[in-house]
Amino acid sequence: MSNTSAPLANPLSNPGASPAPHKGPDKTIVERRVAHQNDQSRQAVKALRSGGGVKAENGIAHGFRHDVLAYHAQTQPIVMSVYALFGIMACAIGYRAMPPGVGFIWFSILLTVIAANVALSLRFKKVEPNNAALNTWNRTFVGLTVAIGLCWAGLFAIYPLHTANGSFSVLAFAALSVLTVLALVSARYIKYGVLIAALPLTLAVCVRLAMNGSMGSFALMGLMALSLIFFQILANTIRESHMEFLNSRAERDQLIMELEASRSISDEARRRAEDANLAKSRFLATMSHELRTPLNAILGFSEVMSNEVMGPLNNDYYREYVGDIHRSGAHLLKLINEILDLSRVEAGRYELNEEAVNLAHAAEESQQMVKLKASEKNVNLSMHIQPDLPQIWADARSIRQVILNLLSNAIKFTPPGGTIWLKVGWTAGGGQYVSIRDTGPGIPEDEIPIVLSSFGQGSIAIKSAEQGTGLGLPIVQALVHMHDGKFELKSKLREGTEVIATFPRSRVMEVMAAMPVDGQAGGAVRNGLRRAVTPPRMAG
Repeated sequence: MSNTSAPLANPLSNPGASPAPHKGPDKTIVERRVAHQNDQSRQAVKALRSGGGVKAENGIAHGFRHDVLAYHAQTQPIVMSVYALFGIMACAIGYRAMPPGVGFIWFSILLTVIAANVALSLRFKKVEPNNAALNTWNRTFVGLTVAIGLCWAGLFAIYPLHTANGSFSVLAFAALSVLTVLALVSARYIKYGVLIAALPLTLAVCVRLAMNGSMGSFALMGLMALSLIFFQILANTIRESHMEFLNSRAERDQLIMELEASRSISDEARRRAEDANLAKSRFLATMSHELRTPLNAILGFSEVMSNEVMGPLNNDYYREYVGDIHRSGAHLLKLINEILDLSRVEAGRYELNEEAVNLAHAAEESQQMVKLKASEKNVNLSMHIQPDLPQIWADARSIRQVILNLLSNAIKFTPPGGTIWLKVGWTAGGGQYVSIRDTGPGIPEDEIPIVLSSFGQGSIAIKSAEQGTGLGLPIVQALVHMHDGKFELKSKLREGTEVIATFPRSRVMEVMAAMPVDGQAGGAVRNGLRRAVTPPRMAG
């Protein structure tokens, strides 16, 4: 489609179908409004596809009538100039054969019709679609098409039967073929436009040929009639194809409007969800003191009562209740601590106190802390650490929390008699890793994204007697990513689970060369080599 094409007046256009982003407090109002607009859009598209409810005169959809007339008006200046050129040629050929002044009068009438057609076509292109009287304009264009056909019919009605250049039949057939093609080009967007434009000329030529009375003339008349029918069928095909194009473009535009409306709602819902999540994270991050203080008081007083510091509890039920209170408070405090840790990470308020940390020592300390629990459950702990691992630049508390969470998870889901392997070593890229593998029931592959999400628990965890909060792995994953590391979880059902926390090479601290001692600038160092480490250069 060229750039000069008339703009599409969408028959389904609905002002306001793409709402502005919602700024008010009630999101439901926006959703109801857009849902109503989407219903109207779907109904309009359905009506357009089915062809019902939008048809107007001449079988053209009401909203498309202006577009069809606009395309018709767009082609008229070029076609009319060709008509004028053919008029000059016709007058030149019949100058000597036609009576004096007749050719001039005929050409003047033709130019008048051509000028009126061009002027009205240019005027129609400036008319607003909503203000156009389409029925009047359609009748005007049809009348001009008939006038053009009558002009050419009048020429051949007064043209002599024989010319100096040959017979009338050859000239008439050639001229009729060319003018019918021009009618196809100029009037294809008007219903029966080719028939209206070419029929007067065809009748005039056929009458003149019938006056000749020869068999060749009658054969030529039949050929002309068939040609006219063929060109009219071709025009109908072009017109229907154009209508299908307009129909498809209107549907596309309407679907784009629906998509824009849905995207507006989606963007608004996502923004609200992000704001709500950020507000929740900020609230929890700032409520640390307010939540922990009463819990610590509950734990402290329940422990004093359980130990009977202020005097004996003469009732065994009270002693049992106090123990339940202490255990419940401890569990609740652990849950709150995990929620607060994760909230601080999500809110961007978790600060890393980075220092030189020995990953192997952190793994050994964590293994000692869970060793008793593993023994009580009859789970074997096996540790493999590569020797001479340099320190890494990290937050010591976060590193211990990562290893402890992973070990606690492994112990929780490893059955009695199982084994847990804890490995620390080098990665192929020069970084360091911590790997914890168990012989537990494993995790189905489709549940791995669930267990890595906040509060997510797999089917094995739900059935387990030691259900957790579902925050351990998300916290570990967040802490590892804050150290520019990579967290991987590999698991197969009934084969166990392996989790790997990898810290990049940029976190590994460099080992410096031996430094001179006691003023000696070189040679051997009397008191041994002193190894120093420097923090790595972090990106940014």
